[in-house]
Amino acid sequence: MKEIIVISGKGGTGKTSILASLAVLAKPVVVADCDVDAADLHLLLSPEVLESNDFLGGAKVEINPRLCTACGKCAELCRFDAISLTGVGNEKVKATYQVDPIACEGCGVCVYFCPEKAIEMTDAVNGRWFVSQCRVGPMVHARLNPAEENSGKLVTIVRNRAREIASKEHIETILVDGAPGVGCPVIASLTGADIALIITEPTLSGLHDMKRVAELAGHFGLERYLCINKWDINPELTEQINEIAKEMDISVLGKVRYDSAITQAQVENLSAIEYITGGVCDDIRQLWSELADVIRG
Repeated sequence: MKEIIVISGKGGTGKTSILASLAVLAKPVVVADCDVDAADLHLLLSPEVLESNDFLGGAKVEINPRLCTACGKCAELCRFDAISLTGVGNEKVKATYQVDPIACEGCGVCVYFCPEKAIEMTDAVNGRWFVSQCRVGPMVHARLNPAEENSGKLVTIVRNRAREIASKEHIETILVDGAPGVGCPVIASLTGADIALIITEPTLSGLHDMKRVAELAGHFGLERYLCINKWDINPELTEQINEIAKEMDISVLGKVRYDSAITQAQVENLSAIEYITGGVCDDIRQLWSELADVIRG
């Protein structure tokens, strides 16, 4: 079983669009959408949800106003300034302490030291994750609730479930849509994968961020390959990216031309390979042919 993660150093390079087309060409395949902060692969693959689960990624702290005596110990110890004397009163005091859920980091110090045991920590639902079936095979995907954290933990859940399904159904390839950038969700996506396919574009920001994410993938010991998307919008910079890839010992598996019809395919909830003929699809087919050779070893 091979796990291929498709990543990019920045958003907007066409990573998800290319991955959707690769999934269609590779089917049957298990697809894992690990861009949990801004998941959008489902828009192209139209999965039918079979299983839905809460993601408990953090803790929620609450002060019981009936038990609080307003001693102030919790506010004194809170290093995040998340506790203030703004709660409703009770029989003993005119006002009680309450927790600002946005400022609270869930460390639990207030719970431990509260002399009245008036503070409780419970699991917080930070999002949901799903097991679905789509036209290329099983799909595991998720979404974080607005302003929630712990995306790295959620990514790990998605990847582990994808591996379980691939093993159970004897599917040899897992395609992972990684988050853009080099943050926690990307690191959680990279660890334990086999191959990193980096999608970049011929812009200065694309070049800069491609080098960062390539170095990150190299740190985790992944085989690294490159695809230059929309290469024809700046052929000179494309050549520069080719040279830098050689210096970094990264093979360029393919170059995909720009085609505005890809946007129309997205409007129709289809991958480019299902909507367009010739041109850009020939480029993507060639990319898959090269990648398939790499997977076969």
